[in-house]
This record gives sequence, C-alpha cells and structure tokens, in this order.
Amino acid sequence: MPRLLAIDTSTEACSVALYDGASMRERCINAPREHAQRLLPMIDAVLAECGCMLRDIDAIAFARGPGSFTGLRICLGVVQGLAYGAQLPVLPVSTLAALAQSAVASQFPQGTYICSAIDARMDEIYCGWFRVGSDGLVAAVNTEMVCAPERLPLIDTANNACYGVGSGWRYVERMPKLAATLDAELLPRAGAVAQLALPLWNAGMRLSAAEAQPVYLRNEVAWTKNS
Repeated sequence: MPRLLAIDTSTEACSVALYDGASMRERCINAPREHAQRLLPMIDAVLAECGCMLRDIDAIAFARGPGSFTGLRICLGVVQGLAYGAQLPVLPVSTLAALAQSAVASQFPQGTYICSAIDARMDEIYCGWFRVGSDGLVAAVNTEMVCAPERLPLIDTANNACYGVGSGWRYVERMPKLAATLDAELLPRAGAVAQLALPLWNAGMRLSAAEAQPVYLRNEVAWTKNS
C-alpha cells in the first residue's frame, strides 16, 4: 500500500493526515487565518509521530477546492514545495467530496446521498451531491457548482436517505427543503482527502507538482476582493 500525506486548508480547518490504507494518523485544528503558521509544523508532527520522513512518502494528496482563496493558495504552495523537493507526485481531491467523506465517518450506509455545501460568501454557496458506494467512499453524482442558496440543485435520491453537510447549510432557510439530517458545522478533514486519494493512486491518476492547480469555481478576482 502507498503511504500518502494529505493536506487540507480549504476551509477554517487546518488538517494533515498520513494514511497507508490500513492506518490513519491525523491532526486537525479549527484555526481561521492561521493556516500559514500552523501547516508545516503539523506536517512535521504527523511525520514524526509515524517515524518517517518526507522521502518515505509515496505521494501528497491535497484538497484542491472549492473553498477559501487564501487557504487554497497556502495549501498549493506547500504541496508544490514539498513535492518538488522530494520528487513526489500529487493527488488533488475535491474539497466538497472530502467534506462528504468526512460525514461518512458517521457510518452512513451504502446508497446514502450527501449534499456538501460551503459558504462561498458574496451570498452564494459551493455545492455538490455525492453518494456512498459499497466501498464506503463517496462518488459525485452531479457537477460541482457555485450558486445562490435558493438555486441549490435537488436530485432524485430514489427514497434513499440524504444529508446536508457544511457551512453552506447555514443558509438552510433559503435553500430547497430536504428530508435530511443537517450538519452546518462539519468541516472537511485531511483523513477524508487521503481516503479519496487512494483510489486515484491505484488508478495511476498522479500529477506532477507543476500540474497541481486549485479549483475555485469562481474567478480569482472575485475571491481576491472578498477573502
């Protein structure tokens, strides 16, 4: 099994994990505006806890967005720097998928639908629908988008359970009604990024550090003015 270092700073949470397919070591702290100061020490701490160095890692997985413009740039800068230095491939994972996968830690059964929504500011949300597969991993069932809360797309869940998670659900009074359990406080975690990155590694979907790019779903200028 590959050994994956996973990083996520796309929301208020700063999170790092080390995953080999069998065991997970993870550190996560809710530290808005402190990602730049905390990320590298957290990476060092997780590596030390596992008794390994960066050269012992097979790839770096990261939450590619959508999310905070500043957080995504911090993450990308660290990922590219580490990957260049250690000649490692990178594995980008959707932040919305990682958010949904973080909810699966509650042991949602196969077939459950999860609608991830993150507050995008400017009176909009980032959102996407995911379904829990037989392997316990989520898969996207629609295209991720940025929209007003009122325009959140609904899908046919075929009477399966569905859940709404993420900060976008703070606008729940303006969003289409779901027969669902809602958790507006849930944040994505690096452990979920690592879980979703493992199938990418197995499928050979590895990128070079130079190919790593964030996904904003909104143009950079708008985020620069509102982050």
